[in-house]
Amino acid sequence: MSEKIRVTVWNEYRHEKTHEEVAKCYPNGIHGAIAEYLSEQGLDVKTATLDEPEHGLTDEVLDNTDVLIWWGHMAHADVDDATVAKVKERVLDGKLGLVVLHSGHFSKIFKSLMGTTCNLKWHEIGEKERIWVVEKSHPIARRSARLL
Repeated sequence: MSEKIRVTVWNEYRHEKTHEEVAKCYPNGIHGAIAEYLSEQGLDVKTATLDEPEHGLTDEVLDNTDVLIWWGHMAHADVDDATVAKVKERVLDGKLGLVVLHSGHFSKIFKSLMGTTCNLKWHEIGEKERIWVVEKSHPIARRSARLL
């Protein structure tokens, strides 16, 4: 018998507290809705939120998590750097999988792992882009070359 995958769903939990419409859609928080669904799929799921001590991501929680799902949008700056550092260390050590949702591309943890600002920019049709292909044998690169 295999062990269940241990998932922690992290959420700022700010929209649900400040926007009535969001609270109506997610009475147990967005993290609660995600956790409920994943639990129904047979996963061992816990939740953590920004306003908990250590943002709910204590060493004990992280040590008992295989995959951390991160939902963030409006309070990225409120996440403590020490929490980001310990999550990043576990990800880089291969002890923790990380799935970043929604506007989490701008979260401290994602920016730290990516090593960039993660600012999004849009281009209009017809604008030129410069793309560097570092693995020309990759199937996506081969397919893209045929399209150009």
